[in-house]
Formats: sequence, structure tokens, C-alpha cells
Amino acid sequence: MKKILFVAFSMCLVSLTASAQRYAIIDSKYILEKLPEYKDAQKKLDDISDLWQKEIDQKSAELEKMYKNFEAEQVMLSDELKKKREDEIYNKEKELRDLQKKRFGFEGDLFRKRQELIRPIQDKVYNAVQKMATERSFDFVLDKSEGITVIFADPKLDKSDDILKRLEVTK
Repeated sequence: MKKILFVAFSMCLVSLTASAQRYAIIDSKYILEKLPEYKDAQKKLDDISDLWQKEIDQKSAELEKMYKNFEAEQVMLSDELKKKREDEIYNKEKELRDLQKKRFGFEGDLFRKRQELIRPIQDKVYNAVQKMATERSFDFVLDKSEGITVIFADPKLDKSDDILKRLEVTK
């Protein structure tokens, strides 16, 4: 009997503690898209990415031309010249793969540029969220934009607009 009362008392305590927790939901993607500096940084990244992609496309076209020329001339070439051309094509292919990896690969130039341009803005939003959570005594702040799936959220819990006000951004 004592065990049952202890378990019941413990369950009551846990439910009281759980109901006392305060939380808020934000949409960081929504917040970032409303920030002018984020839009500027994203535009810069897009421009840089387009420039690098054009560079890769140009090198790819050169490689394709080399390959077609080789295919057309292959019959007339000596074994030595064939080998030389094949090596040139192989080296060009390797250069192209290396350039793609350097520009767009994991932790490549685009990744570093994104960190350089976007990270300070994300930190600014994070600091505003942290300050709001501390001031309003929220125990949890959930981000519904990516990663965490929120199946239902009461719209009055969404504090994204409050963060925008803190960042002095108008809708």
C-alpha cells in the first residue's frame, strides 16, 4: 500500500513539474528571411556560386571539346600521341573534379563563404532568442523551421515576430 501511495505521489509531483515548464516556438527560417542583412548575404552567396559554376561549366565545355577532338582524330594518331592525348584528357578531368570539390565540396569555398557571411547573422538571432527566453523565463524554445518536426503548435506560442521586433525589423 505504501508503494502505491509513493508511486501515486511521485506521479503527481512529476505532472506538476512538467506543467510548470514554459516553452515557446520560433521559426528561424522565417526570421532570417525577414532580415535585410541575411537577404544581402544570401544574394552575395548566390552571385559567388553562379560565378564559380560558370567557371566549372567553361572548363567542362573545354574538356568536352578536347574529348570530341580526340575521338575525331584518334584513327590518325600514333599510339604515342593517343597516349599523350588520353593523359591530357585525364588530367583535365581530374582538374575539373578537384575544382568542383574545392568550390562546392564539403567544407569547400562555398561552405567557408557561407560561414563567413551567414554565421554572424545567425548568432545575432540566437542571442536575441536567448535574451527573450531568459527575460520571459522560457524553459524551452523550439525551432519549427528545420530539423524538429512540430505536428501542431498553437499560433500564440510562435514568438518569431517578437524576435523580429527585438532585431528591429518590420514585416
